[in-house]
Amino acid sequence: MKIVLAQLNPVIGDLAGNLDRIEQLLATAGATADLLVLPELYLTGYPPYGLLEKRWFRGQVEAALARLEAISARYPETGILVGAPTPAPGDSSPTWYNSALFLAGGKRMATQNKGFLPPYDLFNEAVYFQPGSSASVVNFKGKRLGIIIGEDLWARASASQEELVPSPFLTGIADRCDLVVTLAAYPFIDGWTDQLYRFGAASARRFRRPFLLVNQVGANEELIFSGESFLFNPEGAPLFVAPAFQEAVAVVDPEGSPSPHITPRPPARQAIYKALILGIRDYARKNGFTKAVLGLSGGIDSAVVCCLAAAALGPENVLAVTMPSPYSSVGSVEDSRQLAATLGVGFMEIPITPYFQAYLEGLAPFIGPARNPGDTTEENIQARIRANILMALSNRYGYLVLGAGNKSELMVGYCTLNGVDMTGGLGVLSDVPKTMVYELAAEINQGREVIPAAIITKPPSAELRPDQTDQDTLPPYPILDRVLKLYLDENRTPEEITAQGFNRETVAWIIKAVHRTEYKRRQVVPGLRVTTNPLGPRYRLPVGGKIQI
Repeated sequence: MKIVLAQLNPVIGDLAGNLDRIEQLLATAGATADLLVLPELYLTGYPPYGLLEKRWFRGQVEAALARLEAISARYPETGILVGAPTPAPGDSSPTWYNSALFLAGGKRMATQNKGFLPPYDLFNEAVYFQPGSSASVVNFKGKRLGIIIGEDLWARASASQEELVPSPFLTGIADRCDLVVTLAAYPFIDGWTDQLYRFGAASARRFRRPFLLVNQVGANEELIFSGESFLFNPEGAPLFVAPAFQEAVAVVDPEGSPSPHITPRPPARQAIYKALILGIRDYARKNGFTKAVLGLSGGIDSAVVCCLAAAALGPENVLAVTMPSPYSSVGSVEDSRQLAATLGVGFMEIPITPYFQAYLEGLAPFIGPARNPGDTTEENIQARIRANILMALSNRYGYLVLGAGNKSELMVGYCTLNGVDMTGGLGVLSDVPKTMVYELAAEINQGREVIPAAIITKPPSAELRPDQTDQDTLPPYPILDRVLKLYLDENRTPEEITAQGFNRETVAWIIKAVHRTEYKRRQVVPGLRVTTNPLGPRYRLPVGGKIQI
């Protein structure tokens, strides 16, 4: 059986455009292919969120499904397996199923409804969809196709177990089909694709069946989809692996021989790098932006964001603005200038000292004279002036403002509300720990020095007061990141964290800072997800209250 594996990047809500892609594929491959397979909810794009609650959108979906049948009728020799929402009967609530539709000859031959609906984090499918009850097996051209959607494929033996095990949906059809076909929209998370790849190979070997998975690629809002679709033969050998972070269309044969030209999967940090580039590019494109602006401080966070933006949008479409204050070092300004020149991005220097002095003088009757050294009030005024400058450039010229606040600092509130590190249209590093920022810098500098060595080696500093460093306020980043991971990701208690060799006072300070600064995170800009998404609903904490640590 010749199968067209279509790892595509749909646009949410663009039903006509997404259908056009199906028609184009059939026009080019329909004469020779037996089956076209597309990702989960491809018709609407994933995730459609609250669009599913709009009555006008329901009408558009129904019209699109009718057009899909008409397209299928024009290519009667090719089956179409595609993800789409389908209306639930009557006045039930929710009013949709998350479905895989199998069409052939203009008729809907089978509908498979997703059973396990993620109720957590950014997905919350259970709000919009009703669950299905079992997986389907479809007979087509002498082959039995076992159809599964997304999370119906796998389970975890326990909450603490990382490796995946076959779900009841998979075990229920594996012995009754000749090929397992999974339609997916699995967002990229650091390390997740490795688990999924191992699971696919192991499942093919266990059930002695070819195993095909077609995953969405592209970025929608915070979510990034890596693609990396695959086909394994019954021995668990890869017959095809789609490239990561780009569209791919390939004709594959489940009965073919293993290829010596399998696309290598990117190493971990290179995958994060590519994911963030795709996230910036699609966030800009799908929101109507062609250019971006960011503050370039001379620190490592903004340097990494500048490099990512240049790679995503082209250096000619990026403006880097350095905004020195009375406390900015000459080195920071010159390092920023050097980085911008190396990348070929636009560069602008706007000193904020005159604005800062005007603020202090204008506010003196109300908050008193400026202090020496300045306090948090004066530090935050500088950060907010910088944010205002970037937003003014955005308003005037239509730039997307990219934020550079990292996950470590956001989680303990080491950021200025309405300041430059929390303002803009997209937080590029808000799910990237500080230690990983350094790893990304090393990835960027492989082969040649793009980010000046001085930016990487100097102690991190907000430069909002004389001789300031981050470590005046924060624990060392390797300690901070490890404690945050233990507390937020692994849900360890303060006592368990301390038992791993961390200072009790340090652990208590970090945990209290996380809870104390939740109000800031409620107001942070959307941020690209690449690790554990600590800003999502799953991690939401009370803004008020009192904890005992």
